[in-house]
Amino acid sequence: MIQKIWFTIVWSFIKLGLFFYSNKIIVKGKKNIPKKGAVLFAVNHPNGLIDPLFVTTTNSRQNHFLVRAASFKNPVIKKILESLYLMPIYRIRDGIKQLSNNQEIFEKCFNILHKGDTLMIFPEGSHDKKRSIRPLSKGFTRIVFGALEKHKDLEIKVVPVGITYQHPSDFPTKVTINYGEPIATREIFESNTTAKSINILKEKVSSQLKTLSVHITDDENYETILQKLTDAQVDFTKIDEVNNMILSNAIPKRKEEKINFVKPLLYLIIINSIIPFFLWKIVHKKIDEIEFIDTFRFSINWFSCTLFYCLQSYIVSVFFGNIVGFFYLTISAFIVLIYTKFTPTNAKNHKEFNEFGKQV
Repeated sequence: MIQKIWFTIVWSFIKLGLFFYSNKIIVKGKKNIPKKGAVLFAVNHPNGLIDPLFVTTTNSRQNHFLVRAASFKNPVIKKILESLYLMPIYRIRDGIKQLSNNQEIFEKCFNILHKGDTLMIFPEGSHDKKRSIRPLSKGFTRIVFGALEKHKDLEIKVVPVGITYQHPSDFPTKVTINYGEPIATREIFESNTTAKSINILKEKVSSQLKTLSVHITDDENYETILQKLTDAQVDFTKIDEVNNMILSNAIPKRKEEKINFVKPLLYLIIINSIIPFFLWKIVHKKIDEIEFIDTFRFSINWFSCTLFYCLQSYIVSVFFGNIVGFFYLTISAFIVLIYTKFTPTNAKNHKEFNEFGKQV
């Protein structure tokens, strides 16, 4: 019970933070989320640990997560992650000896699903900013079919979830979370051999993910198609529209980026958040994977700005009274909200990713 209360508090705090961090969060297919029973959410993975935050804060089911084991190295961080229903999954790159630890994790997953709870997995196995659905690993199928084998009365629905960002690692972010059709797994498991069941489930999930997110086939034409879409300033979060452009090869002509008329507010926000800003400037230089920029920027700035604004409001209230302190806090939050909601989210060339990472 205490863990659930703690999770709900953190969940609410993160949901509020993502609202301030995002230009727009578009959620589609929420009717496809089963209201009860065992569910495994199979999610594509373009943008680091912020991906599960967007998924879990846009559905009402309390999720357990499988994330890469490297996130659990620090003992303190490990305790915090475990308290929020996160569990490590080990890969070959973590060391062959570590792979044996996965069996204990799989047993935990079997029990979670048997209780009718939900599990979130990223079956591509790693994150990548490319706008392509990559081949899926069979790890998630082992969990599904292992649970079905152990619990004969269990049905598990697999719900593919597509995440598409207008520009991963950009601020403010604009994102679409798209829930697909639930896939019943008991019939697949009982009607086929294990090997065939694995292939069928992987194909069903992969096929849906390619329509639930923007998918450009990762071949020799990938960069050309992406550049044309970027030049046309398409809204990548309009998934069906963009995928139709790709399939029909009907990409619009080049357009100019929209002018950001609220950019002066950014400098006002920086001045008002000078300590969190310099903290972020120090941390971002140490980020060696572009996919983690959003994760660290959101977490560091949301927690530090919340603390800093509250502290500054308290100081203002000491000198000028509680009413002035309250108005300072309200206006500070309002300025951030205006900037995030009215900054145009232009389509940006992927060649700008590294430059963006260094500058912001």
